[in-house]
Amino acid sequence: MRTVININRKWAFTKQTTEIPTAIDNKWNFVNLPHSWNAIDGQDGDNDYYRGTAIYAKALNKMDLPEADKYYLEIRGANSSADVYVNGKNLAHHDGGYSTWRVDITDSLEAMNVIAISVDNSANDKVYPQMADFTFYGGLYRDVNIICVNNSHFELDYYGTPGLKITPEINGADANVEIEAYVANGEIGQDLHYVIEDKEGNVVAETTTNDTKVVLNIPSVHLWHGRKDPYLYTAKIELLKDGEILDKVSSRFGCRTFKIDPENGFILNGEEYPLRGVSRHQDRWGIGNALLPEHHKEDIDLIYEVGATTIRLAHYQHDQYFYDLCDEYGLVIWAEIPYISKHMPAGRENTISQMKELIIQNYNHPSIVVWGLSNEIGIGGSDDDLLENHNILNDMCHEMDKTRLTTIAAVSMCKIDDPYLQIPDVVSYNHYFGWYGGETDMNGPWFDNFHKKHPNIPIGCSEYGCEALNWHTSDPRQGDYTEEYQAYYHEELIKQFFSRKYMWATHVWNMFDFGADARNEGGENGQNHKGLVTMDRKYKKDAFYAYKAWLSDEPFVHLCGKRYIDRVEDVTKVTVYSNLPEVELFANGVSLGKKAAADHFFYFDVQNVGETKLVAVAGDFKDESVIRKVDTFNEAYRLVEKGAILNWFDIDAPEGYLSLNDKMSDVIGTLQGKMIFMGLVGKLMGGNKGKDGKVEAMGFEVGPEMMSMMGGFTVLRLFTLMGGMMDVKFTKEELLELNAKLNKIKKPKKK
Repeated sequence: MRTVININRKWAFTKQTTEIPTAIDNKWNFVNLPHSWNAIDGQDGDNDYYRGTAIYAKALNKMDLPEADKYYLEIRGANSSADVYVNGKNLAHHDGGYSTWRVDITDSLEAMNVIAISVDNSANDKVYPQMADFTFYGGLYRDVNIICVNNSHFELDYYGTPGLKITPEINGADANVEIEAYVANGEIGQDLHYVIEDKEGNVVAETTTNDTKVVLNIPSVHLWHGRKDPYLYTAKIELLKDGEILDKVSSRFGCRTFKIDPENGFILNGEEYPLRGVSRHQDRWGIGNALLPEHHKEDIDLIYEVGATTIRLAHYQHDQYFYDLCDEYGLVIWAEIPYISKHMPAGRENTISQMKELIIQNYNHPSIVVWGLSNEIGIGGSDDDLLENHNILNDMCHEMDKTRLTTIAAVSMCKIDDPYLQIPDVVSYNHYFGWYGGETDMNGPWFDNFHKKHPNIPIGCSEYGCEALNWHTSDPRQGDYTEEYQAYYHEELIKQFFSRKYMWATHVWNMFDFGADARNEGGENGQNHKGLVTMDRKYKKDAFYAYKAWLSDEPFVHLCGKRYIDRVEDVTKVTVYSNLPEVELFANGVSLGKKAAADHFFYFDVQNVGETKLVAVAGDFKDESVIRKVDTFNEAYRLVEKGAILNWFDIDAPEGYLSLNDKMSDVIGTLQGKMIFMGLVGKLMGGNKGKDGKVEAMGFEVGPEMMSMMGGFTVLRLFTLMGGMMDVKFTKEELLELNAKLNKIKKPKKK
């Protein structure tokens, strides 16, 4: 019989040597798994986290293992490449940091053993990801097990397979369930006992045969229907010889149908089922991606609370436990590989192997409906090699899985007639109008235009969002990193996206703030702060409740701006979110009236005198906050860049004239401003050219489309960000000199 032994505890660890140990002494540090060596330096900014090789080693006494014919080492996540050694002998190499893989260590085991795993997250040109807006945490960051099995057993070598493949097909009120068993070293005279149990553990179908593929019938099947009814069955297979169980495996599964319609969006079991949700990165503050089960559980609970019906699990294969939770909670999933940002001709085989692992390991999850081929890979346009890579992946997905569809996440700069958009079954776009250039009201019309020009391609939005930290204002502006602007942005996007049912799915970027060590912005370096929840999961930003008001059936009321207490204006705007039809606001016990809002967003004008206790009441629910009248703005609410040589409030900005605090689009909207900008861009971009002479930033070609996206940033923010990306620094004197020139140019008239 199979025995699985977890060996997470007490691994020797070092980054100081590449020598493979055959013994462990006291010179090593000891860690427990899961573990990442970038838990701190991968989240503090400056893009200087350690990317290289580290070694984990563990002493193993064979006497501590049960007697078995074969022993496999199972590694559930080693980022991003790894080699396994037993007693100094190299047994296996694996490229890809997010999937399960196994190594047969049977013949190398002695009485006393040292298992060593050399893990490497250094830069290369063949293993994805290599370029993306998140930290590539190195480490053995998921479980490591020893699997002990009979010589005849369910397959362990084949791309991390769970050993069985389950394909339900709905037939009227019933389901025909095909179950395929993968058996290694099978022998004549062995049988397979197949069982399907319902959620309560009752046997609904079974058979015993020597066939490795059977079809069992479930009469009056109970469908898996998303959040409304995430019903799961369990398939079990026993490998038998003369009545003795040699091995057994099991997997839960769900029975459902779905389709994606270019006019009506996602349809589950014949019913329209709008996919409105979030994307998720797997890392946490202070621990990187070395998550424990309780972290995954907290994440799914928060996502469920906000009312999401879907999650895009970006940008790689996530932990099996989290996919299990998605099945249980009824969240519809987009699963993808880290084929991201920049196509690498030498990385084709890695995209193929990572996709095979993703599909084979996750095929049985009913929550997954689409396989993501790539993310923003066409940012610089598509070439023949990129197109061929996508066609290979797309065809392979359909060959391996005839039940699901394929998709991609394109980026704004990708033209809607790009041929690579024609490859997958459905398409989504990453758009940030209202944050990285443009205005919020550009989002809906853009999708209308795509839908009009490509009426037969289902279109969705795979990323949209803006950053927010603990900064506050009563006059929110694009690019100010305030919680108030993020709330406004999402109010606008909710109204635009949720009213367009042809959009097959929408995914907020992101549910949680996440590590992005290349980022130095927003006043807290090393993170992308577009999350609806902070990276430590301790604070739900106001925008979280905007989505809860639209998506959740759980009654509630939320007063926005709890962290924004001191206010200078005599009359201040107070926003309340609720999924109840009417809200009443009280100020120091006095009712300011009741309001109804079909869009779930309630706005009140409140006299700001002294200290005011606010209480919002909706039905049986209430929420409280406090505001206080002050004479001068509380500087603790204003963004101060960490390590900045110049902050925006230090800049002269005469009324009616340009300054560093104006949007780049306004500056280049004037002839003089455009000439000044073109003169400076040489320094900003000079010396950062690719082999073909094109200007690059962080490996991306900086063309007109990318620059137009930057139009929403102020000049100061743009030059600070781009300078950080390209390692070109402006002095305070240079910036002030530029500001003086801009101060002489009249602002363009608003159209």
